[in-house]
Amino acid sequence: MGTATTVVHNCPVTGARDQSTGWAAGTLGEVLNPLLDLLLPVECGGCAVPGPLLCPDCAGLLGAPVRVYPPCCTAGPPVYALGTYRGRLRTALLAYKERGRRDLAAPLGAALASALLQLPSLDAQRRRAGVWLVPVPSRRVAAGRRGGQHMTVLARLAAASLAGAGVAAAVAPALRVAPGVRDSVGLAAAARQANLAGRVLPRRAGLPPAGTAVVLIDDVVTTGTTAAACATALLRTGTDVPAIVVLAAASCHAAS
Repeated sequence: MGTATTVVHNCPVTGARDQSTGWAAGTLGEVLNPLLDLLLPVECGGCAVPGPLLCPDCAGLLGAPVRVYPPCCTAGPPVYALGTYRGRLRTALLAYKERGRRDLAAPLGAALASALLQLPSLDAQRRRAGVWLVPVPSRRVAAGRRGGQHMTVLARLAAASLAGAGVAAAVAPALRVAPGVRDSVGLAAAARQANLAGRVLPRRAGLPPAGTAVVLIDDVVTTGTTAAACATALLRTGTDVPAIVVLAAASCHAAS
């Protein structure tokens, strides 16, 4: 396992706010935490109610993985979504991805980990051998605007949560997007496919060990063009992809 390109987690994740503020523990924390709440007020990323990063109602919009059927993923690995891309969940995902709410990475990563533990494609044998997560990459321009690869952050937090649950987990940054890819927002399925054709490439240094099965993870699936292109790129390297897991799917995808 290349330490320069993969991250293995052996301890449970803590919130992103913990890491950024030096969150106090124990008796001292009981005194300081309410003061920090006053100085650094937090509101729900979905409904803006003061309190947790995701209030119970909004967190409940991310449930067990349900299989969905994006039109461009009919021939590839099964796709599972934790929720529907609308309303408060859409607001929360956009807040994390586009509006600087990187503190939402902690609850979103934990939700991914919980879903992975319930995934039918990950049988007990695979869990014993460890779970490898491959984040869908963003374009370099988009990643620069957002402060980094947002799905890699979620993958690392999910892997840490899995490790906290006793499941060995690692992140393999195995894919990259070649220059020339446009923003896909507003593009029809055919235009999305043409936009990505031949431009999702493997990062050889970031691939997991040969013969390892991985789970491809992303935030949102619409037509499934990006997920299909990423899965194809991995399959061409000989990497098995038993499942694709996303936080939310467009409501037009029928689920069973």
